[in-house]
Amino acid sequence: MPAQGFTTCLWFDGQAEEAANFYLSVFKDGKQGRVGYYNEANPDQAGQVLVVEFEINGQKFVALNGGPQFTFNEAVSFQIHCADQDEVDHYWGLLTADGGEEGPCGWLKDRFGLSWQVVPTEVIDMIGDPDGAKATRATNAMYTMKRLDIAAIRKAYDGA
Repeated sequence: MPAQGFTTCLWFDGQAEEAANFYLSVFKDGKQGRVGYYNEANPDQAGQVLVVEFEINGQKFVALNGGPQFTFNEAVSFQIHCADQDEVDHYWGLLTADGGEEGPCGWLKDRFGLSWQVVPTEVIDMIGDPDGAKATRATNAMYTMKRLDIAAIRKAYDGA
């Protein structure tokens, strides 16, 4: 039987609707789907948002208000492949705003604790170059950064 695709479920503690709206504001190609509410099976939560379906860049998500039992960590992250420095700066600025946290080598956590990698495709090519010396210089430059600076990594890659 062929797979029918998949949806990523993100577990929140009462912030599902806020998070979905935030991600929809960050990514241009997004749309909100259904919103589901707790019913009388959970009388203390009846009428509160249970799930919010949304899609960004063709990927389906469900934001679930599951409670405080689970939190995000760096074991799972989303990569944003960026065409240029303007795109890197755009996503980096929005995702680290209002309580987000910068991490090393293009990694960050947004204000909900979800981890992201904001990665220029050019940098992926440079650190994966078959010329080991170039790849090492680019990688070493990247190791010194939080938000990735394509020009600085390119300069190291070129040996300048």
